[in-house]
Amino acid sequence: MKALAFRKASKIYRSSHLGRVTEVVGLQNLELEIEKGEVFGLLGLNGSGKTTAIKLLMGLHLPTTGEVEVLGRRMPDVEVLARIGYAPEAAYLNRSLTGRETMSLYAALSGIPASRRAARVGAILEQVGLGRAVDMRLSAYSKGMLQRASLAQALIHEPELVILDEPVTGLDPLAIKEMRAVILWLKAKGTTVLFSSHDISEVEKVCDRIGILSGGRLAKTMTQAQWRGKPDALENAFAESVKRTDGVGEIKLK
Repeated sequence: MKALAFRKASKIYRSSHLGRVTEVVGLQNLELEIEKGEVFGLLGLNGSGKTTAIKLLMGLHLPTTGEVEVLGRRMPDVEVLARIGYAPEAAYLNRSLTGRETMSLYAALSGIPASRRAARVGAILEQVGLGRAVDMRLSAYSKGMLQRASLAQALIHEPELVILDEPVTGLDPLAIKEMRAVILWLKAKGTTVLFSSHDISEVEKVCDRIGILSGGRLAKTMTQAQWRGKPDALENAFAESVKRTDGVGEIKLK
């Protein structure tokens, strides 16, 4: 059984204004399988389909055509969602709560028994480096601290699959290094990790395989052996595979 699979999955966004229907391609005929225990990176420019792919995996969107399977079940599936940890790019957390209160809430929602809840909350906050901020309100957290709290809620129930949407965006170099350590720790435990990123250098350091999305299509996949020890191999493959869709042209230097 694969950890997750896209089977000719497409997502078309439709909007209507004054009787005129506009269609935008989010994903087009995506065929991709990820093995259990694998760390897989999704690369692409803004609008390439990375977030759409993640939303399909989470059951937040339904595919227009095709199927999406996670842990052997067709999505959306509530039971499967309980086995996934998800950290979005922006930490959407109730900032009036403290770190302890926030994690206690997510522990309860995740079905962790009350007898184990306090210990698990304390342990996960220590793991993500918030042990000294457990009783601070999230409104007093820095952006980096909020990212750590978001990661903690994704991991509190010890999921089989962890999905991270742009996990290092806006983080300082030390926090990026720590996030890398978390991903490698999850890999060592046998947890499947899927994350999207713009940061090619970080992807190179932690991924077993990568997929490059361009215009909603899977333009290329690569294994670690294809870039390890080969300077700029992944960066060059990315540059050759993607195409801008935002109307911006290339920088031309004379």
